[in-house]
Amino acid sequence: MSEAIRVSMSTSSVYPGSTASGFEAAARLGFDGVEVMVGIDEVSADITAIKALSSFHEIPVVSIHAPCLLVTQRVWGSDPWGKLDRSADMAHEVGAKVIVVHPPFRWQRDYARGFVEGIADMEKKHGITYAVENMYPWRTGKREFQAYAPGWNPVEHDYAHVTVDLSHSSTAGQDPVQMAEDLGDRLAHVHITDGSGSLKDEHLVPGRGTQPCEAFLATVAASNFGGEIVVEINTRKAADQQTREADLLEAMAFTRLHAARVTT
Repeated sequence: MSEAIRVSMSTSSVYPGSTASGFEAAARLGFDGVEVMVGIDEVSADITAIKALSSFHEIPVVSIHAPCLLVTQRVWGSDPWGKLDRSADMAHEVGAKVIVVHPPFRWQRDYARGFVEGIADMEKKHGITYAVENMYPWRTGKREFQAYAPGWNPVEHDYAHVTVDLSHSSTAGQDPVQMAEDLGDRLAHVHITDGSGSLKDEHLVPGRGTQPCEAFLATVAASNFGGEIVVEINTRKAADQQTREADLLEAMAFTRLHAARVTT
């Protein structure tokens, strides 16, 4: 017999579609939950609207992705700690257990200086998991820029909880299976996707790149992992809605197949 780990979908997987269309697609296609990417879509930052979408589509919100991207620097104000407070407010209101957060940009000096300790304080303050996501060096040809502080690799820092994203591990040239083994119980959240080793963050359908997605999911399934697996793929270049949904269904089926736990 096998037992499946819950497989949810990030609303970013339907971009440039709306947050509302993400909820609709996730529910209709059969995902177990939704991760809300808080971004420039006003609905994504509206707690009341997110609660209404979750209720209407009868699908839970399992995680909140805090607005950490370059394009979301003004979402929920400009104070990075304030954004993490607001993320906790949303998570508590909608019943999510995890907040995904990126390491600070190097130019956010004050934020970066106390980030590791500050994340621990946030977890105590709000009683919720802040899972710091693995990122990657920014590269252009032979040049490499360290954009994140205290670093792009959360495995090397004393975070209680970490998110592993397989597109980011691809861009960074990391082995996600080794990351999962090194993290042990600190692995709290997964963004399942793929990459080909490109300098760009590709977010391919798992199985279409060169990352060991199957082995990674098997490692997670064989561990004590009790977190969420979230499909986060790039469907921007999909020719039409049918193609986009086929990609999402393929990603969901791949993940469920390889993340199934064998039980006796």
